[in-house]
Amino acid sequence: MPEQNFSPLANRRPPPKLLPLLHKIKDVYLDWFSYYSTLPKCHRYTLGSRVDGLLIEIIEAAALAGFTPRAEKLPFIRLSIRKLDTAKVLLMVLWETKSLDNKKYIALSEKLEEIGRMLGGWHGQVAKSGGAGFGSARQTSSETRPEER
Repeated sequence: MPEQNFSPLANRRPPPKLLPLLHKIKDVYLDWFSYYSTLPKCHRYTLGSRVDGLLIEIIEAAALAGFTPRAEKLPFIRLSIRKLDTAKVLLMVLWETKSLDNKKYIALSEKLEEIGRMLGGWHGQVAKSGGAGFGSARQTSSETRPEER
């Protein structure tokens, strides 16, 4: 009789592969998560909580963009870019108020800048390909939904 391994880890599959962009965003979130608990209480539950939520929303929007048809990607990519820009500003406030030290701020900022470049490039590719339908590059500002303005 063959020997059976009843360990809970024995039958687990490796984690699924993520899109490179999602992998980078996840890495930034993991870094942020380790810094979050070190923030002073006055900022942990205000700005810190907001940054945490924004990073999670960026993961969500990028995942949605990654797994939707090409014609529907642009609104999610734009949402990711807006949330990323907001997170960068709030991190800057945390740094300027000395709630986040230089080393941590630089580590997060450099990674967020790279993510921003990746999102910008993705946006350009999708817009150039004419992401038909809602969100195409040919759309005028009067045609956009209010949440996109």
